[in-house]
Amino acid sequence: MTIYDFTATAANGDEIPLSDYKGKVLLIANTASKCGFTPQYEGLEALYEQYGDKDFTVLTFPCNQFANQEPGTDDEIQNFCKLNYGVTFPVMAKIEVNGDNAHPLFQYLKEQAPGTVGKAIKWNFTKFLIDAEGHVYKRYAPSTAPDKLKEDIGKLLAKIPAAAQ
Repeated sequence: MTIYDFTATAANGDEIPLSDYKGKVLLIANTASKCGFTPQYEGLEALYEQYGDKDFTVLTFPCNQFANQEPGTDDEIQNFCKLNYGVTFPVMAKIEVNGDNAHPLFQYLKEQAPGTVGKAIKWNFTKFLIDAEGHVYKRYAPSTAPDKLKEDIGKLLAKIPAAAQ
């Protein structure tokens, strides 16, 4: 099983098969607009701009499970991300990442890369780096700034055959 076995809902309601990202390195994160880590959107966008033309993308999933820090609608979230942080990577529809209603993708991510204190996601901006074959490479804490992932992203991109890029 890989992340390619899952689908995600875009903010406009379209179902997106994650197999559409086959052959790309992905950074997946749960996010929120009213969180102390919200400025990380800027760093995520910087990674996307730096590596986006090299078979890399960022996918974020807004989540309101942590102190109600993402109360907006999908449209409000899209506007917030674009206006405040110039986000051009896909910001998906709002989901849950823990509990009985956790999105199946996040259930899988947590199984593949448990945190240091168990599988549950502890806060907004937990990040998962996925290799070009759809496997979870590493999980990063919310406090890990996006620019600290450059070395790992570079390693994974270097493993993609040049013809694929």
